[in-house]
Amino acid sequence: MVQIGDVFEEMNKHFNPSAATNLDASFQFNISGPAGGIWAFKIKSGTCQLVKGGVDKPSVEIALADQDWMAIRDGKLNSQMAFMQGKLKIKGDMNLAMKLQAIFPIS
Repeated sequence: MVQIGDVFEEMNKHFNPSAATNLDASFQFNISGPAGGIWAFKIKSGTCQLVKGGVDKPSVEIALADQDWMAIRDGKLNSQMAFMQGKLKIKGDMNLAMKLQAIFPIS
């Protein structure tokens, strides 16, 4: 069974530096529930670092439950739909949040 931390490791492997060339930002994921935790990606000048436990003052914070995060990952829940339903909450730079799919393209 795939663990949530494994999903972030996989995202890190799919990091697209060309989509983050001039970016200096951090994306933090606050996952609630029994399998939850906090993970962040620090992106600067086309490089990416995965930080378990999060960072101070992230540019974007994304909060959702563990089962919803896994459903998004498995293609069973659309992230935009989850946002509209209130299952996924975003704090910070919304425009930056919209770039996540280009920065971490997972097909």
